Amino acid sequence: MEVAGLVFLSSGLFLGGPRGAKKTTNVFGTAVGSGMVRFATAAIICSVFVILGAVISGAGAAHTLGKLGAVNAIPGAFMVAFAAALTVYAMTKAGLPVSTTQAIVGSIVGWNLFTGSLTGGSTLVTLVATWIICPVLAAVIAAALFKAISLWLRRAEINIFRLDAYTRTGLILAGAFGAYSLGANNIANVMGVFVPVSPFTAFSIGDLFTVSSAQQLFLLGSVAIAVGVFTYSKKVMMTVGSSLMSLSPIAAFVVVVSHSIVLFLFASQGLEHFLANLGLPTIPLVPVSSSQAVIGAVVGIGLLKGGRGIRGRVLGSIAAGWAVTPLIAGVLCFVALFFLQNVFNQQVSRLVVYEFTNPVLTRLADESIDIGGVKSLNGRRFFKSVVLADELDRLAYDDEEISRIVDLAEIDNFDFHPDRLADLGEDYLTPDQYAAVIRLSGRIFTHRWLLDDALVEGSEEWALLSDSTINKLYNREIDEKRRAIYSLFRVAGAP
Repeated sequence: MEVAGLVFLSSGLFLGGPRGAKKTTNVFGTAVGSGMVRFATAAIICSVFVILGAVISGAGAAHTLGKLGAVNAIPGAFMVAFAAALTVYAMTKAGLPVSTTQAIVGSIVGWNLFTGSLTGGSTLVTLVATWIICPVLAAVIAAALFKAISLWLRRAEINIFRLDAYTRTGLILAGAFGAYSLGANNIANVMGVFVPVSPFTAFSIGDLFTVSSAQQLFLLGSVAIAVGVFTYSKKVMMTVGSSLMSLSPIAAFVVVVSHSIVLFLFASQGLEHFLANLGLPTIPLVPVSSSQAVIGAVVGIGLLKGGRGIRGRVLGSIAAGWAVTPLIAGVLCFVALFFLQNVFNQQVSRLVVYEFTNPVLTRLADESIDIGGVKSLNGRRFFKSVVLADELDRLAYDDEEISRIVDLAEIDNFDFHPDRLADLGEDYLTPDQYAAVIRLSGRIFTHRWLLDDALVEGSEEWALLSDSTINKLYNREIDEKRRAIYSLFRVAGAP
């Protein structure tokens, strides 16, 4: 990897630092604040399990975040992460457990606005909905769990010293579970914007396993989180652990467990696959705010007790921080991108051209999309997706059709040089997938979807499965491999 690539990745590492401070708080803040777990113990456990969760299970939420806006140049990704990091850092230093999820979402929207790129509307709605669902769900789980444990304790005859030991052990186990879920769910906030422009390439460790470029990014980001754990997390920890509401050890345990369950629900690809196989609705894999989850759990217990002990002023300041975080991050990102591009002469987005070539018109007709209106745009080139979307809206296409037309019309040039195939690594692909890529040597493609079709013609193992609900995990794996192909063979500087 070039030195410049590492420099641009530094903003993700900077974002990981304050994130580590916040996330130790959300996993162990109530435990440490209640005096049941030492800070050093909490920091070590959190660091280890965050790294494991990020590397093993971090792909799901990152994939969803990429649908909000695919940042297509590494300097732009640098500034998106940097703007989010500055926002989180400032509020963290002020002692406010703000949402990094909201900060990174705001930054991505800021990048979309600056570059004239479409924002994934359905993805944005899903993310915003989780900002409401997450704390409410945590509050409900915490209240139910606290009630159940309280009833059990009244009936059970447990020595107070044994109860103390059980609670301490429970807090540690719940914290480890929560830290793993944090890594799996929230690493997307730290390194997700770098996935489409990752400077890493996949490599294999013997015949054991393959480490993808995304996993390498997630490892780097999770290590940064671990560093942040040991630096400046105590101030925020005390805000959640004791300033919002005084917590008993049992209540602290309930908060950690409730928070961990919520993050697991929105992070587990295995759970998603299990529900889909049963024909049940699946839970979207999105990066949710662990701050909102833990505070929702605290408030849920407080409301169960009649609202006594909840410090309204502290809760109000936290809610205000949540409200302004995406706005601040978005504005900061927009302004910073202007300076990065015009003062420092960095390309914050890859030039993208949209044009209605004959293959595009044929494909639209094959998909039963009326090309009458599109033909009026034939011969024109569009350099911003929002401009093209506005024209299509004027021609009375609906939102779903506009999204599909924009996707098909994007010019993206690929040139399959044989000398680049060695960088791909045979172990990363199945033998049939690799053979299909080999057969493309010397060919040129002007659209991503044309390349995708050629890969499928070479091997059915490149095809996405039609039932996307049941086969989400498989399709994500194919999407990741396709992105690796795009990155390897894309013509630099095109179109």
